[in-house]
Amino acid sequence: MLFLQSRREARRDGRGEFVPLTDQDTNLWDKEMISEAESLLLQASGLGIVGRYQLEAAIQSAHAARRITGATDWEAIVQLYQGLIRIVPSPVVAINLAVAVAEVKGPDAGLAALPELAENVELMEFQPYWAARAALLSRAGSISEAAEAYGMAIGLESDPAVRNFLLAKREALPKAN
Repeated sequence: MLFLQSRREARRDGRGEFVPLTDQDTNLWDKEMISEAESLLLQASGLGIVGRYQLEAAIQSAHAARRITGATDWEAIVQLYQGLIRIVPSPVVAINLAVAVAEVKGPDAGLAALPELAENVELMEFQPYWAARAALLSRAGSISEAAEAYGMAIGLESDPAVRNFLLAKREALPKAN
C-alpha cells in the first residue's frame, strides 16, 4: 500500500487528468514512503515465505525502481506476476501479466496472454480488461478492433479523468483510409 500511496501525487497532472504509471513523473513520487515500503519488503523477504502480498509489493518495488534506473525491469515484473498468478489465479492478475508480457515480447504475445472472454464472461464488464485489450490491439496495428475495445472501456469507466484519457487514446488512433 505504501508503494501505491507513494505515487498518489503523480496520478493526475496539473489539470487533474489521469496519468498512467508508465508516464508518471518519478520526481513526484514520495521517496520517503518508497524507502519505508522497501524496508518492509526487505523484512518480509527475511521470513523465508513468499506470499501474495509480498509478491504484489515486489511488483510495485520493481516499478518504483524506475525512479533510480530510469527504466522499468519488465522481465522481473513478468516473473513476479507469473509467481503471483500461481497463488492468485484471478483475471486481474492475468490481465496485468499480459500487459507485462507485451512489454517484454510485444503486443501479440500480450494479446495471446489476455484471458479469454468466453472463459471469463465477467470480463465483459471489467474496464481494465478492455483498456488493456485496446492498448495492445492498438500497438499490434489492429486499429478498428482497438477503437471498439476503447469504446467498451470508455463506456465502463466512471472516473471522468480516466474516461477522458481513454477517449484521447481512441481519438489518437490512426484513421482508416
